[in-house]
Amino acid sequence: MIERLERLYDKEDSKSALEKIKKLEERYKALIKSSPYEMSEKDVILITYGDQVVKPSEEPLVTLKHFLDQYIKGIINTVHILPFYPYSSDDGFSVIDYKDVSPRMGSWKDIESLRENYRLMFDGVINHISQYSFWFKSFLANDEKYANFFTEVDPSVDLSQVVRPRTLPLVHEFEDEELKTRYIWTTFSKDQVDLNFANYKVLIAVLDALLFYIQKGATLIRLDAIAFVWKEIGTNCIHLPQTHELIQLMREVIHKIAPEVIIITETNVPHDENISYFGSGEDEAQMVYNFALPPLVAHSILKADCKAMTKWASSLRLPSDKVCFFNFTASHDGCGVRPVSGLISDEALNDLVQSVENHGGFVSYRSTNDNQKTPYELNASYIDIISNPNEDRRIRVKKMMLCQAVSLAMPGVPGVYFHSLVGSVSDVEGVKRTGVLRSINREKLNYDILTEALSEVGDLREMIYQNFKHFLSIRKCEKAFNPYSEFSFLDLDDSLFCIRRVSPDKKEEILAIHNFADSALIFMLPDFVSDGAYDLIKNEKIVDKTIEIEPYQVIWIKQTKEKND
Repeated sequence: MIERLERLYDKEDSKSALEKIKKLEERYKALIKSSPYEMSEKDVILITYGDQVVKPSEEPLVTLKHFLDQYIKGIINTVHILPFYPYSSDDGFSVIDYKDVSPRMGSWKDIESLRENYRLMFDGVINHISQYSFWFKSFLANDEKYANFFTEVDPSVDLSQVVRPRTLPLVHEFEDEELKTRYIWTTFSKDQVDLNFANYKVLIAVLDALLFYIQKGATLIRLDAIAFVWKEIGTNCIHLPQTHELIQLMREVIHKIAPEVIIITETNVPHDENISYFGSGEDEAQMVYNFALPPLVAHSILKADCKAMTKWASSLRLPSDKVCFFNFTASHDGCGVRPVSGLISDEALNDLVQSVENHGGFVSYRSTNDNQKTPYELNASYIDIISNPNEDRRIRVKKMMLCQAVSLAMPGVPGVYFHSLVGSVSDVEGVKRTGVLRSINREKLNYDILTEALSEVGDLREMIYQNFKHFLSIRKCEKAFNPYSEFSFLDLDDSLFCIRRVSPDKKEEILAIHNFADSALIFMLPDFVSDGAYDLIKNEKIVDKTIEIEPYQVIWIKQTKEKND
């Protein structure tokens, strides 16, 4: 621990930091009851806001629990509650108080009640904090305790090397209590003021918050925007060695108290950079967001061509059997396109951008180092990214479920966004109200209206939810879908995306075949598929090695090996 600290701080500060870390460990060991947990095929994570569904005169977190218990209990076992802390902007990602629950959502009692039926994932929004937080207000008040909690920058300093995720200014002006202008580092917006981890006291304060989350029931911690967390003028300020050292240090502290806690890093960057957060496979994130998957799936369905996705997937490697990918197609953010840099051509990316705009969606941009604008993310509901809103509803459902099935079959743990589960389309009116493009996929839903749609046969929401329920009910029972099971990818046809999964005991395997073409295909099953195999989706035996697969159809072929094989 002291060696880690001394790679970040001088000897005196490292010694002080170690003493404070030991005190944190002593305090939280008495408060946290650790219990071993090993992830399995049963693990699926629902991504949702705390106020995702609302009822008049009821706390949103209470309403959310009612909905979850009615619609996902038994098929999804883990809930990622997006930032439910008091906040000032960005739908929760500008946190005012790390240790409180927004009174607009409920209380810690409501959060803890969710633990009865679900494992919980909390956000560590630790790159930045709200300008209205006590920490930043105290900093501007020149409170010595919060001195150097934030990064001040001389406005004449050249910051052109810094990687920018937004087109907004990197530095904003603030006036302190003495009416002095302070120039503060703000990676994402003026309301999201970056913390200064070069001050060891910031590390201690953040560790305290993360351990508090575990005390309150979090068994998974998502480190938001963690790639930007360490600032070093004269560098690009992304993926710095100090950033990886910080994550490893945080994991070491957390695992001394609760070794079952999973650390997930959120780094919406090109794939090779993203997977660096696995570290050695033993010391950093246990899961990383598989950010290349959503745009690659969208590209594949737009082109009816899986070559790029199959090539990328075939290159996937993990540094150990203790880490895995967090697979998803949609989240509260847009569909990031930086992760497919080098995986698809610029022309193909432009086609994807144009397609989303044709479907009524939007595109967000970022600034490059030469002050050029380049696409950063696609803003639309996922069903509107991969299908035209004017298409036949049945085709839309087939396309949507094809994409979700890929995410469910990929090696790792799947994450399902609430709006994907219930078949939400783009909320264009939300963008008009807020002026924020990401609002298009963050609509808060009326509980009664939503549940009525989910019960109406033939409604888009009902069709997608029922399909999801079917896929999830199958997946959780199959050992071959264990997050750490063996995987490989087959090239049976340019329009087919094929994943082979083998259970940890080698006794079961699944060949997941996904047709991205708008026409039926006939192909031969590989030789390793034996007699007795059957399709899990249709629950019928495979009787012929020559298979006809319908447009956008999914076939999950399971076979069981005899014990004496």
